[in-house]
Amino acid sequence: MSDLPANYSPYGAGYVAQPISASKGMGLRIGQLTISTTTIGNWAIGFCMLTSGFVMREPAPYELLLCVVLGIWFLAGLKISRTVAPLLVLWVLYNIGGLGSMLTMDAYGDIPLYLAVTLFLALTSVFFAAVIEQDYRKLSIIFKMYVVSACITSLLGIGGYLGVIPGGEVFTRYGRAMGAFQDPNVFGPFLVLPAMYLLHGLITGKLKDAPLRTVGLLIITLGVFLSFSRAAWGLYAICGLLLVSLLLVKYRSGAFQLKIFMMSMAGFVLLIGAIIVALQIDQIAELFSTRAQLVQEYDGARLGRFARHAIGFSMAMEHPLGIGPLEFGLIFGEDTHNMYLKSLMAYGWLGFISYMTLFFMTFYFGLKFMLRERPWQKYFMLAMILLFGHAIVGIVIDNDHWRHFFLLYGIVWGCIALEKRYGAQYN
Repeated sequence: MSDLPANYSPYGAGYVAQPISASKGMGLRIGQLTISTTTIGNWAIGFCMLTSGFVMREPAPYELLLCVVLGIWFLAGLKISRTVAPLLVLWVLYNIGGLGSMLTMDAYGDIPLYLAVTLFLALTSVFFAAVIEQDYRKLSIIFKMYVVSACITSLLGIGGYLGVIPGGEVFTRYGRAMGAFQDPNVFGPFLVLPAMYLLHGLITGKLKDAPLRTVGLLIITLGVFLSFSRAAWGLYAICGLLLVSLLLVKYRSGAFQLKIFMMSMAGFVLLIGAIIVALQIDQIAELFSTRAQLVQEYDGARLGRFARHAIGFSMAMEHPLGIGPLEFGLIFGEDTHNMYLKSLMAYGWLGFISYMTLFFMTFYFGLKFMLRERPWQKYFMLAMILLFGHAIVGIVIDNDHWRHFFLLYGIVWGCIALEKRYGAQYN
């Protein structure tokens, strides 16, 4: 099977190849060297992904770069197809809900900026969906540069935690690794998608690539562990089990299923061994024994996390427009720590309905298409697995401004659009 259908064009249906010309916007000429706009676009996306693991201040380099890249790409004529349009419409409705919620407040403070960030991140998901639909080969660039970014920020977190980097305490918080992030609870989940990508490559890829993938996976996995984020640990476990299960369903060969089983067992034994070794360090053992408890004191206390959830859902019945972004944390001293409650409180019923509509549409089309044999199938499956994992951990944490969360939606909707446009060529 060819990687591309006979009539595939990375510029969309009906594109006719033109000679590269700076005047026609098809390339950049530097002396005798001509660089195509496709190459420039790939570099831009790759560099954006490389910066995605560095969010120590806001706006982060990732946002600043994407703001420029997104603007130039749309000015250059990037189209939003009918398939991707629902993603844009639902995110806009979600943000309109946030605006309506803000208008119920007496003082706005930083809320306009907060909603502007939400809208911008939503637009990044639409952007990624559009460029992936334009050319599925962008997926390889996105994932590979994401892995590089994850390895670098993991090494910073690990080095800071172990005290081997001068001034490395800037990469930790509360005795937990957080890499080049502001919060260990965002740092840990950020690492799970590249970990699953490397795990998928180890199971299905060539043996010659295994050593490099193994090193990358160990670095990222240690980063997840030292974040001491229960959401990240749970996300890693859920996604790992789902990935292995789906590969067993997808590949029915007895020999291949045995390979998956043996590699999974070897990986599990290696992981347990690494954890046992790490627990010999008193600092790690003490924090692990605390964080490994399913219910922390601040979860089950009188006004703990779960009690606040119950109060919040009751409040939603009385406040259909919500109570205003960030207002819940000011009232109760802690944010919602629940993505669904966050939608109701900060974006009102309009935002919640928009969010849940997007959620169900994504999973309806995603589950329908993700196991079809396509050049983009592995990326599609991995993004779907991660979105499912985020849907579960979203019960105990809100991922409203997690940049990689919006990227996941962009990947999935880009792959849905590819299936709608080109899928018939592979049947």
